[in-house]
Amino acid sequence: MKNAVSILLVEDEENLHATIKLNFELEGYQVTSAFDGAVALAAIEKEYFDLIVLDIMLPEVDGISITENVRLKNLETPILILSAKNTSNDRILGLKKGADDYLTKPFNLEELLLRVDKLISKSKRLQTKTTVADTYTFAGNIVDFKAQIATTFNNQIIELSKKEIMLLKLLIENKNEVVNREKILQQVWGYNVFPTTRTIDNFILKFRKDFEQDAKEPIHFLSVRGVGYKFCD
Repeated sequence: MKNAVSILLVEDEENLHATIKLNFELEGYQVTSAFDGAVALAAIEKEYFDLIVLDIMLPEVDGISITENVRLKNLETPILILSAKNTSNDRILGLKKGADDYLTKPFNLEELLLRVDKLISKSKRLQTKTTVADTYTFAGNIVDFKAQIATTFNNQIIELSKKEIMLLKLLIENKNEVVNREKILQQVWGYNVFPTTRTIDNFILKFRKDFEQDAKEPIHFLSVRGVGYKFCD
């Protein structure tokens, strides 16, 4: 649903910013505004966005640097660059640095809206992984997602909360891939603005205690510093 879609709009030209923002809101999108690169980076650090739309020529930090920063953090958020720079070299640089699309100014608003809709739809499809079965077995542990219980490797039966089940399922569906903190908080807790608590860390510590042979030397539930978490069976 569009009313659940949040967009970060980074554009320093006030009139253009206002026009784009209004059109996005008329489409039902939730828009967060930033008029310079530093504010944009701060917003990305603390909030989840379904799409980032940004100019290249920005005060403080330019759009290419923002794009690089987002990709270095392993965030999969789609990025649409808007730019007055219309040479093929500029377009190639933007795409090489991690942008998903590049639209040169001046542009047709209807085309912008179509591209935005397409990027968001593509992002949603990519996020939909193959769902695991009702039960999942690894290293002697059996997780029953439907019953919300697990039998551990040492034959202990434990009850799992709904959030524990959701987090386990997300990690297992993305087996051997790092799932970033922002994606976990948005998909499991539904947070748009990220809390500063150790919410996920506490859940991972519990999984290690329940499912690892040695909780101090985990091999299944791994933390990747500064990026996110990974499940390996």
